[in-house]
Amino acid sequence: MIVIVTGGMGFIGSNLIHMLLSKHDDLKVVNVDNLSYGSNVMNVQDLDGSPHYRFVRRDVCNLSASECGDVDAVVNLAAQSHVDRSISNPKSFVDSNIVGVSNLLELCRIKDMNYLQVSTDEVYGSSTGQPFSEKSPLNPSSPYSATKAAADLLVESYFRTYGLRTTITRSTNNYGPFQFPEKFIPKAIIRALKNLPIPLYGSGEQIRDWLHVADNCEALDLVLRNGRAGETYNIAGGNQISNLEVVVNVLELLGKPKSLLEHVEDRPGHDFRYNLNASKIEQTLAWKPKTSFLDGLKATVQWYTNNENWWKPIANEKLLSESPWKENW
Repeated sequence: MIVIVTGGMGFIGSNLIHMLLSKHDDLKVVNVDNLSYGSNVMNVQDLDGSPHYRFVRRDVCNLSASECGDVDAVVNLAAQSHVDRSISNPKSFVDSNIVGVSNLLELCRIKDMNYLQVSTDEVYGSSTGQPFSEKSPLNPSSPYSATKAAADLLVESYFRTYGLRTTITRSTNNYGPFQFPEKFIPKAIIRALKNLPIPLYGSGEQIRDWLHVADNCEALDLVLRNGRAGETYNIAGGNQISNLEVVVNVLELLGKPKSLLEHVEDRPGHDFRYNLNASKIEQTLAWKPKTSFLDGLKATVQWYTNNENWWKPIANEKLLSESPWKENW
């Protein structure tokens, strides 16, 4: 089996590539990445020279059929994904998350390849009651989640119109090694390591369900191989916790004072809670998360503590800023 993983120099993409190649001897991966700001060649440098791995530097908006070669499936992880950046620069999210998906779907239609769209729980919007199922209406709040929702609908249309073998996954918040330092957990860890104040939007009581990236990658592998065409699968970590509690846990693990906590102006359209029902993937594909949040967070804190050479060159002051959504606001 030969699989294209787009965005393979990024956080989830690089973790997925490592997992696939370590788990399946019969599999080869083509990593397609445009090396934008969130990409890091160090994430997969250990795979250079492997006969099971090939890298193609290309934007998904411009990837051509000739560059794909003989491929069985595409797993699309190429996306602009930071909500704050989408508020200050929405056009780049439209280009990557909608136009890019359109091009990939056309390639899959032309070359008869399977397509797995990696989406997000944010397309459902903020939860005020029962957990969202795959049948819940989409109600995105930010330019980021709106572009992901639009892409999901486009994927569904290719299944219904052309019979393309498509699947969609929507996961809760991922965390773990190789996550770009502008994201919430790595930013909190790095700022704590540097003894800098850790910003919390508003009260910090917003609730997220945290999923370790290794558990998500296992789910993606199952959907890729055994998922039913035309179906969507929610992937949840079962670790609902407030942003405030996350930071307190980070500070305790690093032995840092709670005085580093700093409440800052909330961002516009900030969803309060994400809440998914993942019973479908648990019942049909026998998937369940293996990593408890505290165990996963402890390992993540240890990874960033031990890998300063990975984050220090990219974790500049602008990247670690308190309210990046205000850029160009």
